[in-house]
Amino acid sequence: MNNVNDNYSRKVMTKSIVIMAILIFITIIVLAPIYILLVNATRDPQAITNQPLSFIPGTSFIRNIKETINLNKIGKISYSAWIGYRNSFFITISATALTIFFSALTAYGLVIYDFKLSTPAYTFILAVMMVPVQVTSVGFVQFMGKLKLTDTYWPLILPAIAAPAIVFYMRQYMKANFPTEIVEAARIDGSGELSTFVRIAIPMLKPAVGVQAIFCFIANWNNFYTPSMILISRNFKQYTMPMMVESILSNDKLNDQGVRYCAIVLSILPIIVIYCFLSRLIVDNVAEGGVKE
Repeated sequence: MNNVNDNYSRKVMTKSIVIMAILIFITIIVLAPIYILLVNATRDPQAITNQPLSFIPGTSFIRNIKETINLNKIGKISYSAWIGYRNSFFITISATALTIFFSALTAYGLVIYDFKLSTPAYTFILAVMMVPVQVTSVGFVQFMGKLKLTDTYWPLILPAIAAPAIVFYMRQYMKANFPTEIVEAARIDGSGELSTFVRIAIPMLKPAVGVQAIFCFIANWNNFYTPSMILISRNFKQYTMPMMVESILSNDKLNDQGVRYCAIVLSILPIIVIYCFLSRLIVDNVAEGGVKE
């Protein structure tokens, strides 16, 4: 009996060591490029040119930050990370707020109200979710051109109202976790429909709202495809952060490698901050949903 237990313990320990070694290896592969990126953002441009790969941080981080944030013009291309940050935060926060509110409102209507077209409406939402953005991009840009909305931020914000994937997630969450009886009780107490949604439903949907807000923020912050099609005049004062980084990296006349690396670091900084502080919210929400299912 003892031999059986010893063999089992040995197998479990061996398996744990192998799994841990694999996880450590994957972690190193993932974090090594980020570490090199951060290190090069602190190094002198000439040092980067002479030795691109280094694991030792430099002393030029403040200088690189200033050169990246301040307004500079190299050749015909102007850039400023501060302008990119300002524009990206405005678009991202606005689009995220609209996405979360109207997606939750749509899911609320599909779950709470019993009407004949609820199933076809939900099926249509799922069908729209399957259509890639690239398929409709040409028609979308042409339509925005006819409305004279190109070179404005409206096409980057207002379409966020329609987010089929988030409606799907919100509906599934409400089906599993939202007690419809509380809505009936609110109606009996004289609460209006919109008031019930804002004052009762939204607070009860905080876990789902929080997770989807994180995903929406990241998606909108990283969005380069749509802004590059809508902001056709290429006025750098309208650039989002991804567009600003692209203009810096594609500038052949810019020899300052420190600025290039620093621009990339600044572009991913909000995502890293969000992940560090809010990753637990995502894990807890997924775990909660898995247990309840």
